[in-house]
Amino acid sequence: MAWTGLAAGLAVEELETELLLEAVFQRFGHDFRAWDRAVLRARLAQALRAHGVRTLSGLQERILHDGAAAARLLRQLAPAPAALFDNPGHAARLRAVLAPSLSGWPLPRVWVAECAGIGEAWTLAVVLAEEGVLDRLDIHATLANEELVAQMQDAWLPLSHLEEAHARHAASGAAGALMAHFEVRDGMARLRAELRRRITWSQYSLVTDASFNEFQAIVCCHALADFGPVLRQRVLRLFHDSLARFGVLCLDRPLAVSDAHAGAYQAIAGERPWYKRVG
Repeated sequence: MAWTGLAAGLAVEELETELLLEAVFQRFGHDFRAWDRAVLRARLAQALRAHGVRTLSGLQERILHDGAAAARLLRQLAPAPAALFDNPGHAARLRAVLAPSLSGWPLPRVWVAECAGIGEAWTLAVVLAEEGVLDRLDIHATLANEELVAQMQDAWLPLSHLEEAHARHAASGAAGALMAHFEVRDGMARLRAELRRRITWSQYSLVTDASFNEFQAIVCCHALADFGPVLRQRVLRLFHDSLARFGVLCLDRPLAVSDAHAGAYQAIAGERPWYKRVG
């Protein structure tokens, strides 16, 4: 009897999950239905605690009738914001792999898909500026959540966050001072205007949207691990359609032999999965 009760409880939770995700899609246009269920369960459990409700049905009722609650849930399901130079090893690879690969293109474009906020975008801009390639390229930073996109347009960081990033910046192989790339006002800091102009923020869904340009590099470090197998293949096909031949691709998990277009890529040695498109 205990096992039967547990199975019934899990079935109800799964049904509630499906209904909640369908409601989010139908009401707000955000599609999480093909996400990995383990990832979703963990984030939704956090959302239940944050919203002070006991069940997913209760959460669904709240977001359908409370715009602020809905916006809060969508932020909770988005990629967590990254700190500036949060991963010095990755920033070092941006210097060693990405910057040289872009130097041979006349007007290269870099797509940061499901960007983890200004921390990720500004880290990339600073590295490419220090490596001498930023002044002739465009960075396209996209997020599915339009509210977050709007917040990124004129975002500032507390000066303390910038100070905390100094050691990580140096550890990435930088020769100069991180502060040289920022302006400071009233205890807040933001990227200098000439660097910010190289970044275009826009709303874009990896789940539903089509290829929108050709890029010489695509960086996606905060999304694929959240996706279920079918959606992962959809996104890998999208990246392939969007990446120029001999462009580079950085992912948050390695390509498998069975992945879409895996044979068209040559692995670049290093810690985080980097690939060059050769086919």
